[in-house]
Amino acid sequence: MGATHGDGKGGGDVAGAGLRIGVVGGSVAGCAAAIAGTRAGAQVTVYESSDGALEDRGFGIVVPPPLHAELVTAGYLDAGMPTTPVPSRIWLTRGRDRRAAVEMARQDGAVTPCHWGLLWRTLRANADGATYHRGRPVIGVLRHPSGGAVIRTADSEEWYDIVVGADGPRSVTRAAVAPQVRPVAAGYVVWRGTLPLDALAEHPRQLELMRTAWITLGFRGGHGVFYLIPGAADGSRLLAYAIYGPPPPPSWTAGREEYVRHVAEEHFPAGWAEIVARGAHTSLACHDVTDFHVARVAEPPFLLAGDAASITRPHTASGATKALRDALCLERVLRASSSAAGALRRYADERSGEGARLVALGRRLGRAMVERTPDWPAMGPAEVAEWSRATLDGADSYLYGGGRRE
Repeated sequence: MGATHGDGKGGGDVAGAGLRIGVVGGSVAGCAAAIAGTRAGAQVTVYESSDGALEDRGFGIVVPPPLHAELVTAGYLDAGMPTTPVPSRIWLTRGRDRRAAVEMARQDGAVTPCHWGLLWRTLRANADGATYHRGRPVIGVLRHPSGGAVIRTADSEEWYDIVVGADGPRSVTRAAVAPQVRPVAAGYVVWRGTLPLDALAEHPRQLELMRTAWITLGFRGGHGVFYLIPGAADGSRLLAYAIYGPPPPPSWTAGREEYVRHVAEEHFPAGWAEIVARGAHTSLACHDVTDFHVARVAEPPFLLAGDAASITRPHTASGATKALRDALCLERVLRASSSAAGALRRYADERSGEGARLVALGRRLGRAMVERTPDWPAMGPAEVAEWSRATLDGADSYLYGGGRRE
């Protein structure tokens, strides 16, 4: 075993001071949790199973602008990290002629799009106070009889006051906290892709729209979301999209990823279909949409963060956002509590309900935007506004202008 353990109270009157915190998972949630722990005075060790370059993951994500500003002020993110903020959202659909795009509505809906790899790289750099083990998969976590918990790898066992599970949907840490929780399939899929801007060279109108807004393109049985993100190289830009719809039929013999080209040609206005169907992608993947949430996301000495605590349908654009808010909460409770157990109880009180709220919101959005889509071409600004209110059903979402910031 590693260091001799104590009573889990840390040093002084602040829970974080002198604690040993082990973080399982070194992605966005894990790096953010590592920053939170080190800022609160703890000794943090991160275990990342992959020995590859996480920064090469190129998909787009969005963050609420106020949260981005808070993270920069708090030192989690750098002000110089490239982003592509836009203030509004434009709703499009295909016209009755099956070629032209028809604008249904414009809404306030400010977002700060980011490149996943750049976000991770920034968090990783700002977690330099932690020990980061790459290529060290955790095979189990268990409570220690005298308090705290043990992280077990293939070649070591180390004791910690707190173990943070930031190890995603298949979390080994969650198995120790809520072994009964399993992902629930939504019954449809999402394609995520990125393309270089030269894919838009013959489509200046689409590029012009995305320079000032993010686009939602509705079609029968699904929708697509399009926005610009920073590229991996300085000053470059990429087109990022997420397209939701039914999975390929059994008769489809090519890969699941390639089916998105068929979806675009079948349902999109001509210009948007050409971008997706003929563009040379820099990344493309197809995922089944699932969700779940853990009723109570911390049980001393364990704490769950990010996708280990809950998976929400990506319509809410809350995956990375929730992980970052989890980290801010962790730092706050470590600073405000007098014991590790007390800090984890406060974390559970603050964060457990958020997963349930976002899962419920994602299911409502999924029903309205994939499973029971409206007659998009018949809708204008008033109809979109009323449909949005009915879909949210009293919930708030930064994606719909104002309200709560997921």
